[in-house]
Amino acid sequence: MSKKVQSSTNQPLSGVRVLVGRARHQAGVLSGELRQLGATVLEIPFIEIRKPRSFKPLDAALQNRSDYDWLILTSVNGVEALWERMAKLHLAKATLKHLRVAAIGPATKKAIEQGGLKVDVVPKEYVAESVVRSLRSRIKGKRVLLVRAKVARDVIPRELRKAGAHVDVVEAYETVVPQSSRTRLRAALNNPLRRPHIVTFTSSSTVRNFVALLGTSRSNPGARSSERHYARHASLDGIRFASIGPVTSSTLRALSLKVDIEAKEFTIPGLVRAIVAATSEQSESRSTPRNSLHQYSR
Repeated sequence: MSKKVQSSTNQPLSGVRVLVGRARHQAGVLSGELRQLGATVLEIPFIEIRKPRSFKPLDAALQNRSDYDWLILTSVNGVEALWERMAKLHLAKATLKHLRVAAIGPATKKAIEQGGLKVDVVPKEYVAESVVRSLRSRIKGKRVLLVRAKVARDVIPRELRKAGAHVDVVEAYETVVPQSSRTRLRAALNNPLRRPHIVTFTSSSTVRNFVALLGTSRSNPGARSSERHYARHASLDGIRFASIGPVTSSTLRALSLKVDIEAKEFTIPGLVRAIVAATSEQSESRSTPRNSLHQYSR
């Protein structure tokens, strides 16, 4: 086998430029997997994680942790913020062991278990609706602590309350638009040598912030009308958008952006597999055989 063929076999994303917009401290896993497959990765964070303006609600919940029956964590960021706050309050993680714990996905589950807690529930699909389905029959009359970002969908607390649970929602962190990314993003999009073929989105926040960063003013991600206007008229031709799952895809469509690639499993590895599969299909449609891609797209 020639070196050229060997390279194609091992690196199915060779020649593909991918923009990763995860928060700076979290980009490494996705970027690393893409680079291993040959992609040229550009990291420009669309999201920045910050501490909430006040820790009082979280602190109060932690001081009264014995009152709760269930703990729900919906992201690795939430887990890390929880551990950090407990350390600040000199509370041992073991004091949460009486709680039954639900994690929204495998990465969140892993972060919880690394802290020494057992995870009782991981839904079949890693979205809020699946969390609700997994818990609905178990939480009537129970007290539930939901630790999450400042801005998040209200599906879990709303539906669990309907099912008879007493749910306290506390903010452990907030996500903001990293203004330092604005110039870098525009420069990359306008440079033919750096312009990405694919942009990845791993949450609804990354979608809203991407559009905000493209805006002509320092707009708030909540300014829906201006976002839609820019999304329709921005020069994004030829760029494919890759979504980690249906909730993120819904946000893309709501902001008049297309969904070219969607992960079947709503995880980082699932997103990588979807990108490889889509690249394979695109290559085949151009009558350029790349048989080696099939081992990654199965």
